[in-house]
Amino acid sequence: MKKWGSFVLLSLILLLTACSQSETTSNTKQDNNDQNSTEQENQQEENGQNTSQDNNTEGSEQEGQETEQKENEKSDKQDQKDKEESDKEEVKEPKYKVTGNWSIKPIGDANEKVVLLTIDDTPDKNGLEMAKTLKELNAPAIFFVNGHFINTEEEKETLKKIHEMGFAIGNHTMNHKALKSNGNPIAEDIQKEQILGLSDLIEEVIGERPKFFRAPHGLNTDYSMELAKQEKMAVMNWSYGYDWNQKYMSEDAIADIMVNTPYLSNGSNLLMHDREWTAKALDDIVKGLREKGYELVDPEEIKTP
Repeated sequence: MKKWGSFVLLSLILLLTACSQSETTSNTKQDNNDQNSTEQENQQEENGQNTSQDNNTEGSEQEGQETEQKENEKSDKQDQKDKEESDKEEVKEPKYKVTGNWSIKPIGDANEKVVLLTIDDTPDKNGLEMAKTLKELNAPAIFFVNGHFINTEEEKETLKKIHEMGFAIGNHTMNHKALKSNGNPIAEDIQKEQILGLSDLIEEVIGERPKFFRAPHGLNTDYSMELAKQEKMAVMNWSYGYDWNQKYMSEDAIADIMVNTPYLSNGSNLLMHDREWTAKALDDIVKGLREKGYELVDPEEIKTP
């Protein structure tokens, strides 16, 4: 009986121990499950936050790109507007026109006491030097070109330099061929070749067509006048010129006569040539004209068709 009591007591102790271990294991599993659940929830929350953050970042980047694109478009439109306004400012309104006697007449209230400088048969040997002299004096002029002076690459480069210095380039025919013979016009196809052929060549060299036409020896024809009009070139001859005359083929002589001739008056269209003596006298000619109160007309301000 005593043994039996001991056995029962031992059994109870073992049973209680087993129950205690089972509860501990259960609690441990529950704790682990709770911990895993918490970690999972935290991970999901973190993932959710990351996703939201990523979405916000992507949205911000997209908004930034759209804003930048709009700003660029706005800037481009402003640049285009500024360019258009600048182009308008660069196109000068005509202040003068060529009259029937080839002088320069003011339009409106433009200065009347003006003269126009023109250089023919260029760019021969002295054209570039003359352009440099005029540039230093801030004196505008028209350089009337012959095609046989821009045959080579070097000659074309010379013409390009003269144009880049800001001087107007005029058409003086391809080979300085007279458009009339014994008072009669030469064939129209030849006139066309002499005039349009040179305009094409000039455009090839400087990138624009000439705005002025002067016929060799001043011999215009009805066809050349109409062709020049179609090409939007102002036709002009001259008021006076002397440097082709033997008497004035020296620096002092040509400088004196160009300034002190009785033909000098308001609007005079001065004819000079690409010649050594004229090139040397050019500085004195410009200064002499200005001392007499004459302003030099900017060819860009002369009305063309």
